[in-house]
Amino acid sequence: MSELFIQQSIDVNAPATTLWKILTDSKFIQQYMFGCIAETDWKPGSPLLWKGAADGKLYVKGHVVAFEPPHRLVYTIFDPNSTIPDTPTNYLTVTCAVKSLSDRATHLEFSQGDFSKVADGQNRYNHSHDGDNTILKGIKSLAESQT
Repeated sequence: MSELFIQQSIDVNAPATTLWKILTDSKFIQQYMFGCIAETDWKPGSPLLWKGAADGKLYVKGHVVAFEPPHRLVYTIFDPNSTIPDTPTNYLTVTCAVKSLSDRATHLEFSQGDFSKVADGQNRYNHSHDGDNTILKGIKSLAESQT
């Protein structure tokens, strides 16, 4: 199978610093990430745990790969509740790139993959694709409401 990534982007009418806050502050994250908060110190190599704000359940786990405020965030993800083996080869990489268009406008590029290299990749790709679009719209809405 050739490389398989989800790649989406969206323009946001908010400064890069505001968009960055939406991407990295759990009080905002839970509003677009299906009620999950992100537990991490955002240092490269540190764990990143996506837990339900209401139930405390661990829904997604991974590690911070890169944290370059306010322009680049990279982390890995894995569903610990799946039947897929929890091995490094089954983790996906998410990259968020924030590019300033002006003082009050930014462009967010989102990439997730490579689904071709993980177990059950095509099904995971299909399941993630629509949800990622919902997340981007939520990020845009929150960032624009903060300006």
